Amino acid sequence: MPKLDLASLPVRTGSIYPPPYDTLVAGRSSLRLGEAGGLTQFGVNLVTLAPGAMSSMRHWHLAEDEFVMVTEGRFIMVTDAGETEMGPGDCAAFPANTPDGHHFLNRTGRPATFLVIGSKAPREVATYSDEDLVVTVEAGRATFTHKDGRPYIAPKGEQK
Repeated sequence: MPKLDLASLPVRTGSIYPPPYDTLVAGRSSLRLGEAGGLTQFGVNLVTLAPGAMSSMRHWHLAEDEFVMVTEGRFIMVTDAGETEMGPGDCAAFPANTPDGHHFLNRTGRPATFLVIGSKAPREVATYSDEDLVVTVEAGRATFTHKDGRPYIAPKGEQK
């Protein structure tokens, strides 16, 4: 595989979150490096957060490990233990089936970037720590439910 040309890769924006959660990650973009390189066993993404943006809602993975390394700028990592400032070279690891919700916030006035690497389980469940929301991803399809298993239905007028 030749060197990846990052400038030629499509920039991914938006969210799979249902309304009203979908707007929470405005200002987040990513490059799917693993996909571009043909990787199938793990994902590699280069994520950029605009000033004031967040990476995701706080979540934890049932089946997938996740590793993050800051490449540029500064972030606040929020976990169940609280807030930790992170800068270039700082890393964090989130083992599968460890219920410690995490996400990253850019509270600076400049864009900031991190590399995220995660395993690709055939079936994954992620739980959102601060919301009554769970996502199951299987065969490339995301299904959202409440934590008690009831189907999630977006508030009226906010369906996509």
